[in-house]
Amino acid sequence: MNSASDRTTSTTAAGYAALAGRFSDETVTHSYVRDVELPGAGTLALVTLDNDLDHRRPTTLGPNSLIALGSALHQLKARATAGELTAVAITGKPGYLAAGADLSAVGRLAGENDGRQMALLGHDVYGTLASIGVPTFAFINGAAMGGGLELALAADYRTISSGATGISLPEAFLGLIPGWGGVYRLPRLIGPGNAVKVMIQNPLSNNRMLDGAAAFELGIADALLEPADFLEQSLAWAARLITDDAERNRLAARRKHKAAASEEDWDHAIAAGRAFIEAKTSNAAPAPAKVLAVMEAGRGKTQAESAVLEVDALAELMQTPQFRDTVYAFLELVQKRAKRPAGAPDKALARPVAKVGVVGAGLMAGQLALLFARLLKVPVVMTDIDKARVDRGLGYVHAEVDKLLAGKRLSPEAAESIKSLITGTTSKEAFADADFVIEAVFEDLAVKKQIFAEVEAVVREDCILATNTSSLSVGAMSADLLHPERVVGFHFFNPVAAMPLLEIVRAPKTSDDVLATAFVLGQALKKTTVLVQDAAAFVVNRVLLRLLGEVVSAFDEGTPAEVADSALRPMGLPMSPFNLLAMVGLPVAQHVTESLHAAFGDRFRVSANLQKLIDAGVPSLWTTDGDGRQVIPDSTLALLDFGDSPSSSEQLLGRTQDALAEEIRLMLDEGVVAAPEDIDLCMIMGAGWPLHLGGITPYLDRVGASPRVNGREFGSNR
Repeated sequence: MNSASDRTTSTTAAGYAALAGRFSDETVTHSYVRDVELPGAGTLALVTLDNDLDHRRPTTLGPNSLIALGSALHQLKARATAGELTAVAITGKPGYLAAGADLSAVGRLAGENDGRQMALLGHDVYGTLASIGVPTFAFINGAAMGGGLELALAADYRTISSGATGISLPEAFLGLIPGWGGVYRLPRLIGPGNAVKVMIQNPLSNNRMLDGAAAFELGIADALLEPADFLEQSLAWAARLITDDAERNRLAARRKHKAAASEEDWDHAIAAGRAFIEAKTSNAAPAPAKVLAVMEAGRGKTQAESAVLEVDALAELMQTPQFRDTVYAFLELVQKRAKRPAGAPDKALARPVAKVGVVGAGLMAGQLALLFARLLKVPVVMTDIDKARVDRGLGYVHAEVDKLLAGKRLSPEAAESIKSLITGTTSKEAFADADFVIEAVFEDLAVKKQIFAEVEAVVREDCILATNTSSLSVGAMSADLLHPERVVGFHFFNPVAAMPLLEIVRAPKTSDDVLATAFVLGQALKKTTVLVQDAAAFVVNRVLLRLLGEVVSAFDEGTPAEVADSALRPMGLPMSPFNLLAMVGLPVAQHVTESLHAAFGDRFRVSANLQKLIDAGVPSLWTTDGDGRQVIPDSTLALLDFGDSPSSSEQLLGRTQDALAEEIRLMLDEGVVAAPEDIDLCMIMGAGWPLHLGGITPYLDRVGASPRVNGREFGSNR
């Protein structure tokens, strides 16, 4: 059987001319080549990938970029054969090796043949690097995602900067597989268990990525070097490896240790991957399972034989509706709309923020204080009603900083700096010179109004007041203030450091300069910001509580717990409804539901059963028995009363879909956000809505709920 690599190695750029010609608007990543003399080790040809644009725009690998790289590598292969070169290395422009395939190009491929050609082109180019005839190196100076990391894996050796971030194979997250050799090479480099972590667990965990230190520790890179003179150190390391047998022997021993795996290790890794996919997606997305299938099928094959499987898988997945939905969700929403928030005022109106105040010293307040100090690098002062609470809050912050230090995510100097920036006191007088004060106390309107009145009495007139409320009216909170125009909603999601969404709430009197400051701050805090109007529970909590409300109501009506909790599995949500309720906290969910019921009536039903669990101190409907199964204790069931109108899984799924379509249409009619895309973005970034469903509004259109309930699709608004 001929492999993909065999079939394509002899193919010239002309073989892909038709494919490349359809992407005349591609931002081409050029391959610039220069010779570097290595002392005592001959001539190394250094290929630098650069798109010649602003450094903030990543380098990507579309058809024209791959052809350019392939052409450069073919020329270097000829020079290596002629004895002109002793090594070839690839690096990138500052901050990037390469951010992977150009998704805008991949998403526009016309059919399966185009997808196959794109897959073959990648194998052709990477196969050339792998067979160039002299030692090859990848100097990973920055982000290496997807096809960018696969390019590095095709080289013989890899260095990585300790300052590099964004090291990942996110294809399972995006609806594809690492099909340019990654699914074959990675398990043989770092072992199948770690490969499943990088290719399955990380992508399906909010697209988690590695930094340079983590990539080195796993064995993805062979040397970890400092960023200040990374290229010079990499060249010196390459020279040593070429000339020093002992250095090569040490590296070979390290690699053998990292890659060591028995047949049982492979079996365990595949099984663990399947279990993780089931738990995260309910097997509703095809790509993660395909990654495992190709990895398993290729375990006894050569790289060339595995390439055939990868090309077939990529060609197939590129034609699935899930991939097209993912391209919309990731490219149009996460990558584009998130960077240009609809309705955000001109950044030039934003005020400087040199000191932040946090009212409260509880868990959420501590998380906020740490985020502001770590990312803004400005003084942060926390207050609470007594010294014991303040001390507990500061203790929590210091413990979290120590965890970051132990995990090597902070240097000792940075850790000490953050600790010194965060102080605590029982007096709000400490806010006198603050530029921005955020409250993070219990969800009680009267309490929050009193706090704002006390803070306004001590701060400057230009100090911005923010609330982290999850459901209460920001306008009502600020109604009695002398300067209600200074108040803005700043709704973070828990855990603050991990959840990327920040709902910025404009109250009726919020001024443009206050709003502009909020958006600039949100960007500085590395959050995805969405402008929402002042309506109960804003976007994410309103949608989630409508969803959870339908499930809880069906349970109260007599639907068995197992049926109610599994009925939404076709959605592929990251957590079942009852487990989500337990994570949020039953009292918190009930409180938000009460706010929504007060605002919108019986669309949000307050569950008497849920209140009974809260009153009895029961934190979750489920517990885990000795066999690891979720069960409801008899003592919990004894607390509850049920109706005699159970629903089937199909009925509850349809009922929930219809409820979501109704609620989202009402939100749009009320002007809570500018467009359906904003609700899609909020649900992806704030609730983990699966990318393969393409956003919640396209999903509701696709399943027929939107026209069934509203008489039209949400897509008609686009």
